[in-house]
Amino acid sequence: MQKLLGSLRKICEEFNLIENNDKIAVGVSGGKDSLSLLTLLKNFQKFSPNKFELVAIAVDLSNGEMDYSEIKKFCEKLDVEFHLIPSEVFKVVFEIRKEKNPCSLCANLRRGILNSSAKELGCNKVALGHHKDDLIETFLLSLFFESRLSTFKPKSYLSRTDLTVIRPMLYISEEEIKSLSKDFPVIHNTCQANHNTEREKAKLLLEQLNKTYPNAKEKIFNAIIHPDRYNLF
Repeated sequence: MQKLLGSLRKICEEFNLIENNDKIAVGVSGGKDSLSLLTLLKNFQKFSPNKFELVAIAVDLSNGEMDYSEIKKFCEKLDVEFHLIPSEVFKVVFEIRKEKNPCSLCANLRRGILNSSAKELGCNKVALGHHKDDLIETFLLSLFFESRLSTFKPKSYLSRTDLTVIRPMLYISEEEIKSLSKDFPVIHNTCQANHNTEREKAKLLLEQLNKTYPNAKEKIFNAIIHPDRYNLF
């Protein structure tokens, strides 16, 4: 926990992710990443130089088919206000639109509901649980599918909603999150496309690269976050 809090504090200080009197909506999907983010931010509250509030928001993509009762108890134990927002995202994506590549539309719909809910609750920031591995995978996906060198930013301002999106776990690996979250009440993902996405393929590719070239993942990460290492055309 202390090591992870150190990584979170470092990125918060480097990019000024959390400021005094922020009210931060944490997107809680029920997965290990979002529950770890909520836990770390709650612990960071205790010693952060800036005072801030936390609100947990879960967007129910299944419109009632998923059970969030344990997530609600988890938030209550952390003393974090919890809000469950019903939606028909799965129905729109899989039944109405019948998307062959559903992840992009699903993510856009989910983000829209999360952001509008955050605004209604008086939040000025939204925290997402993307970690170091997500950063690298997104870099590869942008390269392969968009011919772009692009990935997540630690901090992004959304002018249309007047919200700032922060990603405080980009210096934390998925393995570290797995260790932290082993006793968390993680919800099983009921999405039809689970484990059958381009992101999953990128994850498997990274694992293979890491076996072939030791520390490849860490080297790619360092190349991304250090602009002075760029030597492009």
